[in-house]
Amino acid sequence: MSERLPSRAEADWVGFRTIVMREFGRIIRIWGQTLVPPGVTATLYFIIFGSLIGSRIGQMGGYGYMQYIAPGQIIMSVITNSYGNVVSSFFGARFGKHVEELLVSPLPNWLIVAGYIAGGVLRGLLVGLVVTAVALVFTHLHVQHPLVVLASVLLTSVVFALGGFINAIFAKNFDHISWFPTFILSPLTYLGGVFYTITLLPDWARTVSQANPILYMVNSFRFGFLGVSDVDVRLAFAIMVGFALALFALAVGLMHKGVGIRE
Repeated sequence: MSERLPSRAEADWVGFRTIVMREFGRIIRIWGQTLVPPGVTATLYFIIFGSLIGSRIGQMGGYGYMQYIAPGQIIMSVITNSYGNVVSSFFGARFGKHVEELLVSPLPNWLIVAGYIAGGVLRGLLVGLVVTAVALVFTHLHVQHPLVVLASVLLTSVVFALGGFINAIFAKNFDHISWFPTFILSPLTYLGGVFYTITLLPDWARTVSQANPILYMVNSFRFGFLGVSDVDVRLAFAIMVGFALALFALAVGLMHKGVGIRE
C-alpha cells in the first residue's frame, strides 16, 4: 500500500514551521547577542533615567517616573529587536545565497514572509519578557488591560518585523541594514513618548509628535499597563493594523517581483 502524500496545506505548514524553528534556534544559539544586551541596556536606562533623573522629576501622568517609563522601555526593546532580527536574518540569507532554496521551494511567498515575521515576533517577545523582568526589579507593574497589552505588543512587533524584512530586500550591503535603524528608527523611538508625556510639549511640538506612529504604539502599550495614554487607543490600534496590512502586502509584492532576490 502506497503512503499518502501530504496535502498542500500540510506541506506549507511544514515549510512555515521550519522557517520559524530555524529562526528560533538562531535566537537561542546566540542568546548572548540576542537576549542579554537588551537586558543590560534596560538596566542602565532604569538606573540612569529612572533612579537618578526620575527621582528629581517626580510623578508623570499620575505615576512615579520609573513606573511611567517602564512600558515604553519594554516596547522600545520589542521594536528594535523585532526589526533587527528579521533584517539581519533575511539579508544574511540573501548574502549567503541560501534564500534561493526558499525561492525554488513550493512555499508561497506570503508564507515565506510570514515565517520570517514570526521569527522576528518571537525575538521581540522574548526580549520584551527579559526587559519586563528587569523592570520588575526596579518598579511595580500592574496590568490593567491584559488584552490591550497583548494586542499592542504583537501588532507593534509585526509592524517592525515587516519593516526589517523590507529593509533587507532593498539593502545592498551590511551598511544599508544599519542606516535605517540609526537615522530613522532610533530618533522616532526616542521622540515617541518613551520618556515623557507629550502634554509637556508646546503645541507645535505636540502636533509634530502626533505624526510619529511610534507614539501610538508606545501609548497603547502603556495604556494596557497603567490605563493612561496621550492618544486615542482606538486610533492607535487602527494605525497599527493599517501599517501591518500595508507592509505585509508590500513585502509579498516585492517578493513576487523578485526585488533584491533575483537581481
